[in-house]
Order: sequence, then C-alpha cells, then structure tokens
Amino acid sequence: MQRYFFELSYNGTDYFGWQRQPKEISVQQVIEDSLSKIQSNQEIKVVGCGRTDSGVHAKHFALHVELPTISDTDKMTFKLNRMLPDSILISKIYSVNSELHARFSAKARTYRYYIHKAKNPFKKNLSWYVPQELNIDEMNKAAQKLLGKKDFTSFSKLHTDVKTNICNVTKAGWVKEADGIYFEISSDRFLRNMVRATVGTLMDVGFGKIKAESMSEILSAMNREAASVSVPAHGLFLWKVDY
Repeated sequence: MQRYFFELSYNGTDYFGWQRQPKEISVQQVIEDSLSKIQSNQEIKVVGCGRTDSGVHAKHFALHVELPTISDTDKMTFKLNRMLPDSILISKIYSVNSELHARFSAKARTYRYYIHKAKNPFKKNLSWYVPQELNIDEMNKAAQKLLGKKDFTSFSKLHTDVKTNICNVTKAGWVKEADGIYFEISSDRFLRNMVRATVGTLMDVGFGKIKAESMSEILSAMNREAASVSVPAHGLFLWKVDY
C-alpha cells in the first residue's frame, strides 16, 4: 500500500461539513464512497487536513489515503472527478512518504471570509450580504491585535477536545474588492468556530458597537461570552493549507 495526497476543493453548501456524520451527508463520505467503488467496493478511509463546519467551503483542502499503487495518477484524478458531484473537485493526486500526515504535518492554514454589499443572487451561498456601512480601518486596527502567539479561548467553541487554545496568528486583515471585502487570517492552527467568532467580533468593531482596542481585552478574558456572535458559515473558505 502507498500513501497518497489528494488536493481538492469543494462547495460546502450541500454538506454537513467535511467530517463523516452518522445521519447526514459529508464531503468525506462522498469521497470515501467513490474511492471504495473504484477499489472494487473495498472500504476506503481518508484523513483530512482538518474539519469544516456545515456550509463552509474549501478552495484548497488536502487529504491522505492508503491505496494500492496507482500507475497513472492523472487517469485516477479524471476518473474520480467523473464520479464525484460538481461540488467537489480533485485537482491533484500524488504519492508521499508514509510519515507525511494531512492534518498533523500541516505548517499553516489560511481562511478567508467574504462579504458583499450589494444584493447578488449568485453570491447567496458563497458570501455574506451586509449592506450596512463598515469602518474597515478600525476593523483592521482590531485585527492587528490578533497577531502573535495568543490564547483564543474567547473565540473558540466551548467544550472541545483540544489540549491547548494557543494559536500563532501570522496574518490577519481585511481586503477591499470591487463588490465587497474579505477577511484573511493565517495561523499554525485554528480552534472550532474561531474564524467565524473572530469575524463576528471584528464586524461589531466595523459597526461601531465595540472599539478596536477592546480586542486585546476580549482575548485576555478567555471567555467565549466576551466576544461577539459568530457570522454565518456560507461566507467562509478554507483558502490554503501549507506543508
């Protein structure tokens, strides 16, 4: 058996997240089912680089899987894409060392959250519609408070099974586009719900509900109730995974 890495992207609108669920459809299940059919209905299990929540998308996602040697990875990619729904695309398959792990070998991850100001039916499931004015400068001042190695308990879902809530954020900021804005954040790791809670808090800075300087106090509180409500899932993309 050989370990292979798959690089892929998916529209998460129709799925209850990446991770396999007991009663709901997930991206992982669809990929595993397709691989199992290719391998003469042998059960195939894949390991993803992380998990995304229901409705969240991925521009760049990685998984690893143990498979019999693939003689032609391009042919395998083509065949698998023919089987998968239009919402999932396998962009590359390649063999790797057995020690390379899709989740634990990742050095950094980048997320983007998209917001559009003008009503647009074609962005309904890919960006959050916010017609109100936002103070982007203040939002970026607040975002700078996130940089560095800090405890992000205030922005984490409660009662998760992680050993530490310390994350090292290397990039955080808002970018203007012609038809909206997006928030980009990079870190060595992310907690459950961390990006959506962070964006929700930064939005309240943009609305003038809280001051940019308050971000440091919110982090120091190490209390989820100190931060704002999480934004909707559909504007969020796992943008890039670095190894």
